Amino acid sequence: MTAKELRKKYIEFFKSKGHALIPSASLVPQNDPTVLFTTAGMHPLVPYLLGEPHPGGNRLVSVQKSLRTDDIEEVGDNVHNTFFEMLGNWSLGDYWKKEAIGWSYEFLTDKKWLGIDPAVFGISIFGGDDDSPRDDESAQIWKSLGIPDERIAYLGKEDNWWGPAGVTGPCGPDTEMFIRTGRGEAPKNFDPKDGDWVEVWNDVFMEYNKTINGSHAPLLQQNVDTGMGLERMLMVLQKKESVYETELFEPIIEKIRGLAKKQDTKAERIVADHIRAATFIIADGVVPSNKDRGYVLRRLVRRAIRYGQILGIAEEFAAEIGSVVVESFHDIYPELKVHREKIANELGKEDIRFRKTLDKGLREFEKLGQIDGKKAFDLFQTYGFPWELTRELSENKGQMVNQEEFEGEFKKHQELSRTAGAGVFKGGLQDHTEEVVRLHTSTHLLQAALRKVLGNHVFQKGSNITKERTRFDFAHPQKLTPEEIKKVEDLVNAWIEKDYSVKKEMMPLEEARRLGAIGLFGEKYGEQVSVYTICDSAANEVISREFCGGPHVEHTGVIGKFKIVKEESVASGVRRIKATVE
Repeated sequence: MTAKELRKKYIEFFKSKGHALIPSASLVPQNDPTVLFTTAGMHPLVPYLLGEPHPGGNRLVSVQKSLRTDDIEEVGDNVHNTFFEMLGNWSLGDYWKKEAIGWSYEFLTDKKWLGIDPAVFGISIFGGDDDSPRDDESAQIWKSLGIPDERIAYLGKEDNWWGPAGVTGPCGPDTEMFIRTGRGEAPKNFDPKDGDWVEVWNDVFMEYNKTINGSHAPLLQQNVDTGMGLERMLMVLQKKESVYETELFEPIIEKIRGLAKKQDTKAERIVADHIRAATFIIADGVVPSNKDRGYVLRRLVRRAIRYGQILGIAEEFAAEIGSVVVESFHDIYPELKVHREKIANELGKEDIRFRKTLDKGLREFEKLGQIDGKKAFDLFQTYGFPWELTRELSENKGQMVNQEEFEGEFKKHQELSRTAGAGVFKGGLQDHTEEVVRLHTSTHLLQAALRKVLGNHVFQKGSNITKERTRFDFAHPQKLTPEEIKKVEDLVNAWIEKDYSVKKEMMPLEEARRLGAIGLFGEKYGEQVSVYTICDSAANEVISREFCGGPHVEHTGVIGKFKIVKEESVASGVRRIKATVE
C-alpha cells in the first residue's frame, strides 16, 4: 500500500462512520496558545474540544501536518521523525471508548481496509495512579475484541496519558496500539520496552482540562482524539525496517547519497528528516531567526548541514534537498509548490550563513589550546561546531576530550530544549478566562484598525494571547511611525467605547468569503466555517469580520482600555505588536 492509498483509505473509512473531512491546519497554530508548532491533529481543535461547536459537526477526520522536536535526538533510528503526518479522527462530545476502540480495530484488521493479523498486536492502557483510576473500561473492550490478557500492558501517565498539547488544555488517559515488526512469530507476552513492538495508533479519551495551576477539571464534554502516524503505519504495511525506506523518504535519501562522499545511514536520515521538516515550516510562513519558531527552524537546518559534513558534502546542499521534498509532496500539500522559490532562498541563505559560522568556530577552536568537555560544548552551542569535528581535530593534536563532560553539558541543554519544544508560552487562549477572551476580541479590532490605517495588505501572520497581553504578528513592510501607532490605538479604543455587538455565525465557506471575512494568512478552511462579526448596526458598517473558533466577548464595551506597548520587526516583511487592555 502506498502513502497516497493509506491516506485515502483512512479518510474513506471514517467518512463511512459519519465523520466530516477537515483540511490540515498550518504548522503555525492559529492563536498559538501554548506551543510554537502544531504538534498533533488535536492542536487546531482545542476550542472545539472545550465546547465550541465545530462547523463540520461533532465527528471529524483529517490528515494533519505535525512537528515535534522533543525527540530530536532519536531522529535517525527506524521510527522517529520531527515532521510527520497524523491521521486522526475525533468525537466532540459524541461517541466514546467502545466506538473509538472498535473502529480502530476494524480499520486495522478488516481485509477491506488494512487487513493486519491481530496476532501481531500489543495494547497499552493507562494503569491508574493517585489522581486517576485504571482504565478497566478500555481493557474490557479490547478483550471483547479478542486481545488476550498477556498482550495488554498497564502503564503510567508518562506512557498512557495524553495532553495537554501545551501547558494547559484538554487531556486524559489513552490506549495505544503496537504492532510486532521483528522477525519470527510475535512472542506470547507484549513488552512495550521491546523495540520490535512499534506504536502505530493512539486513542485518547479526553475527560479533563488541565488548568494553569496544574489541576484537572472535568471537561464540559467527553471527547475522543485518535492519531495514527502515517510514516510508521506505512513502514509496517510495506514490511520495511525503517520509515526512511518508504516512498516518503526514498527520493530524498537518493538525492543525499548522490551528493555524499561518505556513507553513514544515521547521518543520511537526519539530513532527510530535518530538511523535509524545514521545507514544510518555511512553506507555512516561518523564516530562520534566533527567536521562537525561527530558532527551531534554524536549528533543524543547521543540524542537517552538520550531518551533511559527516557525509562529506562540502558544498551548499540544503536548497537542493528542499526541492526534492517539494516535488515529492506538492500534490498533497500545494503550498509547497506555491512557496517553492521562498523555500529554496531561505534554505540557501541559511546554508551559506551557517558555513560562515562554522569557519568562525574553527578559528575559535584554534585559539582555545587544551579543550575539555565544557569548552567543546561551548563551541557546539555558540558556533554550532559539531562534537565529532572537535574530537577529530583534538585527536589530531594528540589531545583527548572528555566526552562524558561534553554529554553532561549537552544533557542540560537538551532538557531546556525539551521544555521549549513542549510548551514555550504559559497561559493562552485555550484557558477561556475573562482576561484572555477580552484580549482575543481586542486582537480582532487591532487587525481591523491596522488595515484601516495602513492598508488592506495587512494580514495576520500569527498571534499569542495570554492573560497579560496579546501579541499580534502581521504583514507590513516597514516600521510603524508613532503617529500610525496612535491612530491604530485610538481607533480600537473608539470601537470599544461605542460598545459594538460581537456576533458569531456558522456559514458555508464561499458565503463567508463573499461577505469579506478574513482569516489567518495561508490557513485552510473546511466547507462550513465559524465567523465572528463586529459591526456598527446604526451605520450598517462592518468593523471586523474574521474566520475564528472563538471565544469572544458579546459586546466590545467590556474589553477595557486598549494600549499598544511595543511594535517591532520579527522577520522580513512581518511586524509584531504587543498590547494590553485595562
